[in-house]
Amino acid sequence: MNEMIFVVTAPSGAGKTTLIKRLTAEYPRLSFSVSTTTRKPREGEIHGLHYHFTTDEVFDEMIAQGEFMEWAHIHQNRYGTSRKAAMEVLARGDELLLDVDMQGGEALRREFGTRANFIFIVTPSLDVLRERLMSRGTENPESLAIRLGNAKKELTALPSYDFVVVNDDLDRAYEELKSVYTACHYRVSLRPLHPSVLK
Repeated sequence: MNEMIFVVTAPSGAGKTTLIKRLTAEYPRLSFSVSTTTRKPREGEIHGLHYHFTTDEVFDEMIAQGEFMEWAHIHQNRYGTSRKAAMEVLARGDELLLDVDMQGGEALRREFGTRANFIFIVTPSLDVLRERLMSRGTENPESLAIRLGNAKKELTALPSYDFVVVNDDLDRAYEELKSVYTACHYRVSLRPLHPSVLK
């Protein structure tokens, strides 16, 4: 069975989490890889469902043991993708979705190469991103500046991605993401043709 791997990156506030939730709800075979993080849970977040919340000490041990496929500092916290958890998804025949930042995307490109489909989600402009971050009510001036600065850096990685989805309208952006998801299943490398087709 061919592996289906999707790596999704977006600046904070671009709507990535909402779009991913809709996609995995519609396509049950698509399994979201839950990241490990050292940040504190936000209201309503559940350990093991939204993230695996852990301490800096445990995170350090996991790095030392080579347990992460990728990990990075993001917004003053650390996030990582468990190699074991990701491989278990593929071993049972499910499709793997990895939600990572730019650094994680670069690491996973080294890990998977052309075996994975790399998707970048953006807002129409940085001004729109700023408005969305401010509307969440979770940012102070310092954290807002950090997130916007990180977004500018992350956007420099856009040319290395296979697909881009512009989230100017959530429903339209979701239809774009679904189209990308569907199209990836028709890659030549994933659809070996009978020799007679090529004659």
